[in-house]
Amino acid sequence: MKPRIVAACRVTGAVAERARALFDPLFSDGDMNAEQAIAAVADHEAEGLLFTSSTKLTADAIGRLAPSLRIAATVSVGFDHVDVAAAQKRGLATTNTPDVLTNGTADLTMLLILAACRRAAEYLAIMRDGWRRRYAQDEMLGIEVTGKRLGIVGMGRIGRAVAQRARAFDMEIHYSNRSRLPPELEKGAIYHPTIDDMLPSVDVLTLHAPGGAANDKLINAARIARLPRGAVLVNASRGVLLDEDALIDALKSGQLAAAGLDVFRSEPDYDLRLRDLPNIFLTPHMGSATLETRNAMGNRALDNVEAVLSGRPPIDPLWR
Repeated sequence: MKPRIVAACRVTGAVAERARALFDPLFSDGDMNAEQAIAAVADHEAEGLLFTSSTKLTADAIGRLAPSLRIAATVSVGFDHVDVAAAQKRGLATTNTPDVLTNGTADLTMLLILAACRRAAEYLAIMRDGWRRRYAQDEMLGIEVTGKRLGIVGMGRIGRAVAQRARAFDMEIHYSNRSRLPPELEKGAIYHPTIDDMLPSVDVLTLHAPGGAANDKLINAARIARLPRGAVLVNASRGVLLDEDALIDALKSGQLAAAGLDVFRSEPDYDLRLRDLPNIFLTPHMGSATLETRNAMGNRALDNVEAVLSGRPPIDPLWR
């Protein structure tokens, strides 16, 4: 008999096909919440669970998962929705999918930078309204990305991939990180020991730091004020990094010329005041939403499940 697993989230066709080849899977029509996942694991007597942030594995939820379950594999890099300490106490292997989201998220970050700087949301609205008048030489002017100074908060894999793409636009790369990168990874980027040191030196700021309580509202009113007036702010990392009230005030006052967001403090019921601002470009948390990336994420989760259910250590453990 094949090991039984529950996919508490929808997966791509290719991932589903591989899951059927390896396991006896129970698939969901949509993302399960914790209660639904607990019931499905028990009903299916599952040894493995695939899930996303829609399934909040709190300490209470982990305590109520059926004893048959040996591994819970989140199909994401972030794992704020998992009580790792509770999983470790129970002895439940928990894993994520690092490394495979880099290109998709970096591509979307560049989309946000370009769309924010070039007023894409406003141009799209004009076209959808029918565009029946020409604009004068001094109307609807955006910001040229080429040659601008890009500040990166968090120079991990995604931050470095964004820097690589930005160099194609001749952007001057600045970054703030917990530690300075070695020269072969820095590639000429300018290191700043603190975020506050970096902010006055950049025209565009992009966030690629981890979430969690320690970084809640990492970019707040005081730090936005340190940016040059008319700067652009982009976030495709974690919604908690940004104080949205401060962002709205800065976009209204002109301290920020524009912003691009793929993540929000509350998802999917984000703050609709953001929608109503003309100088912001918004996407619904789609950093990893390419066929290639979602296939890679699902397969990485299956790799972890296969390893554990075959008696091997997990590939991407959240605890050791």
